[in-house]
Amino acid sequence: MADHGIMDVWHYNHPTHIIFHTGAMKRIARVLESQNLDGGVLVSTPHFVKNGYAQAVLDHSEGRILTVFSDVEPNPTVHNVDACAKVLRETGAKFVIALGGGSVIDCAKAAATVCTTNDSIRVYHGTGVELPETHLPLICVPTTAGTGSEVTAVSVLSDPELDKKAPISSKNFYPTYAIIDAELTFSVPARVTAITGFDVLCHAMEAFWNVDHQPICDALGEYALGKVFENLRTAVAHGNDSHARERMAEASVIAGLAFNRTKTTSAHACSYPLTSMFHIPHGEACAMTIDHFLRINKSCQDGRLEKLAKRMFFSSVDAMADDITAMKQEFGLRTDLKDFHVDRKTLDELVAACHHPNMLLNPVEITDEMLYDMFGKMI
Repeated sequence: MADHGIMDVWHYNHPTHIIFHTGAMKRIARVLESQNLDGGVLVSTPHFVKNGYAQAVLDHSEGRILTVFSDVEPNPTVHNVDACAKVLRETGAKFVIALGGGSVIDCAKAAATVCTTNDSIRVYHGTGVELPETHLPLICVPTTAGTGSEVTAVSVLSDPELDKKAPISSKNFYPTYAIIDAELTFSVPARVTAITGFDVLCHAMEAFWNVDHQPICDALGEYALGKVFENLRTAVAHGNDSHARERMAEASVIAGLAFNRTKTTSAHACSYPLTSMFHIPHGEACAMTIDHFLRINKSCQDGRLEKLAKRMFFSSVDAMADDITAMKQEFGLRTDLKDFHVDRKTLDELVAACHHPNMLLNPVEITDEMLYDMFGKMI
């Protein structure tokens, strides 16, 4: 694939109103009142119901939330979406609040649209059938510094019966509000902080080197990447460090704004089968290959990545890739597939499944030979 420079004609628009403030969740009633929203459903997880976060949102909403739906898995399924949509229909919900990580937010996005029909989300999941334009207003309150889903138009869902994990995109999925309250991330365990932090790193990096990169996404991706290199290690090692937590929350939403326009590339394309075939958490699956693709891409686009590496205070792209590899090892993240005992048939299936459409957005054409070489070293 030929190198692409900055696009001569580009555009950037974003409809989500972002509120970034530690402690912002306590002001949620003001947001609901400003939008004249009443009679909503809170989408969350059993964990947040148990630890009181869900109840806190209900309390701060001052009676504007009808009920809580919490049946969402770590990798949300089409069944989770359909069950959530059923509750939204039955309660006559007028809006949706999503409290959680990317899984909760992705489930809420899809449910807030499909609930306006009598369809299963399966009708639209990877089928090419366009979603309707009708949807409920959505407010997202992320509890991890990771996915950036609170500002994107994408929902990534799994279908266990079809062994499929794929994104759905729709302008309906843009939340009306994204409330970024870093205080909600303070109690996130170190391992989850590391995994979600690597998701941020990959979003920023892939937006920057994307064949469809443009000036605003470049600036957003670079800013977010700098915050990750400066703060992720501290956030993992010292979870109560408010500065590191706030900067990682900032990096997450800004990286989301970067890749929302460009989409992701190679590391994310490989992450989908790594998650569906081996059940590796999404951010960890992205982390497995990002340093490999950084080395593959290092000489493309007239040396843009070399210049980026130096602005990140590394001597070279290889030095930046070495630091990424070192972070994975420090955090105890997966770096190989050895314990899965991958045979040739499974390897063939993995390589074939990595050719997701987003792979075409990588600045260097990724061949089967490259993938066999990369994964061959992991097994």
